[in-house]
Amino acid sequence: MPGFKTHLGSAAVLDRDHVDTDQIIPKQFLKKIDKAGYGEFLFFDWRYHSNGQENEDFELNSPETKEASILVTGKNFGCGSSREHAPWALKDYGFQVIIAESFADIFFNNCVKNGILPIRLSKAEIQNLQYERDGNLLRTLRVDLEQQQVENETGEVFHFEFDPYWKKMLLNGWDEISVTLQQEAFIKKYEDERIVN
Repeated sequence: MPGFKTHLGSAAVLDRDHVDTDQIIPKQFLKKIDKAGYGEFLFFDWRYHSNGQENEDFELNSPETKEASILVTGKNFGCGSSREHAPWALKDYGFQVIIAESFADIFFNNCVKNGILPIRLSKAEIQNLQYERDGNLLRTLRVDLEQQQVENETGEVFHFEFDPYWKKMLLNGWDEISVTLQQEAFIKKYEDERIVN
């Protein structure tokens, strides 16, 4: 996957706490084994009424949020089951960054492993970040993983903490397989010696 260094985009605001993975991608859509095609089902039960019509009251259905690539939300985002389909759906929909007060641990790790940058900011910082929002949209945010900061349109900067291991993985576009393959020569040498003996 491509490395993540900086991202410039608009942010959709989903002002909700405890959004679980079944709300992110409902269980009836977990039938595919590849990562593509889940975006159309993201937040399905919130985006659509039971008759299939779009729910105009849902935040991500407002016209201004359609092209957003950053999601700003509440605490404990991604709780519930550990389904990796949740970050797949978010990524397929177009989200590159998620900013929240807190994340469920497994969901956080699944995001990083799939190239999504999950950022933790305090409740006060998120409220301050949203001060300049237009309806459900923050017009422009600049996210810099190397500097570990988010900058809004007015130039205000919000710093975030990030684990050095996961930071290196994201910056380089690595997953665990990529890291293992960096040791391919040593693995081959070990296997060759093992076969001889």
